Amino acid sequence: MMPKTYLNNSLIFLAILLTSLTFTDLALAIDRHPQGFAWEKSLMLSIHQTANLSLNYLAIKLTGLGTYWGVAPILTISLLIFAVKKYWYGFAYLLVTMAGGWAISYNLKIFFHRKRPQFWQLFYPLPDDFAFPSGHALFSSLLVVSLLILSWRTRWFLGVVLLGIPFLLVIAWTRLYLGVHFPSDILAAWLLALAWSLLVHLWWQQLLEAAKAINTQEEINN
Repeated sequence: MMPKTYLNNSLIFLAILLTSLTFTDLALAIDRHPQGFAWEKSLMLSIHQTANLSLNYLAIKLTGLGTYWGVAPILTISLLIFAVKKYWYGFAYLLVTMAGGWAISYNLKIFFHRKRPQFWQLFYPLPDDFAFPSGHALFSSLLVVSLLILSWRTRWFLGVVLLGIPFLLVIAWTRLYLGVHFPSDILAAWLLALAWSLLVHLWWQQLLEAAKAINTQEEINN
């Protein structure tokens, strides 16, 4: 019978492979169509038709949840809780995942240098950096996916799902409503977050298993 750990790692590797290939395929398509696909413009214009002053105010306020007013405080509180509980695996995993995600996002934006969409006169200032992938979508999904992985098979998992999914959708809506991202920027960010979070998790598990094997061998030798 195949060992359970081997089977789990194989499934994780398969998920990483599939999401990475999908992201790569999307990125190559975007490189050929930097001004967006036809369905993206239709979707964004449909969302724009719902615009009014109340939604404008709401979108501006909520979009900050993807960075300084949402992701940053949640990340800080999570790290503090892990430190107090001495849950160093969770602390290190979350820190490495988020820091690595930022570095990947920064370099991908420069590499693809995709300009922001301009399908209507914006009331919200365009960010200075490039569009692909969406930083707001990436950081929020990195946080949610990481917490889902860390809470797997615990009583906290359902709560993370119920709060995390709406959190991601709200942030995605704000970026499209404000007209600062193509839908493909957000989709790519979600794929990237899933692949990177799982990759760090798999790598970390391999390190722990290797360290455990070394300790076991030392105990046998002693």
